[in-house]
Amino acid sequence: QVQLVESGGGLVQAGGSLRLSCAASGRTFSSYGMGWFRQAPGKERDFVAAINWSGGRTLYADSVKGRFTISRDNAKNTVYLQMNSLKPEDTAVYYCAGDRAGWALKTGYDYDYWGQGTQVTVSS
Repeated sequence: QVQLVESGGGLVQAGGSLRLSCAASGRTFSSYGMGWFRQAPGKERDFVAAINWSGGRTLYADSVKGRFTISRDNAKNTVYLQMNSLKPEDTAVYYCAGDRAGWALKTGYDYDYWGQGTQVTVSS
């Protein structure tokens, strides 16, 4: 069983930055594809970004392209989401997810493991 634990959320003013981390347990993290999703109150969970097992392929939602960067450090079993130029509409609970097949995926149901989420609030 793989456990994913997110951290780094918080309250930030519009235009500011945050870096989210997702630490994974287990020896096979380096073979997983990883993704970030977010869910705002009363809304569905949305794709944010994804990275394949090697870090050689990344995908982004149009709404965050150019502002957010996903990366991973397989030696530390950690995936990151650097968020710059934050906007109030980025406010949500952010979840990381892991895919055993190693792909960068946009659809949540393709992922096998999920973290508990971390709250990001952007004030105007």
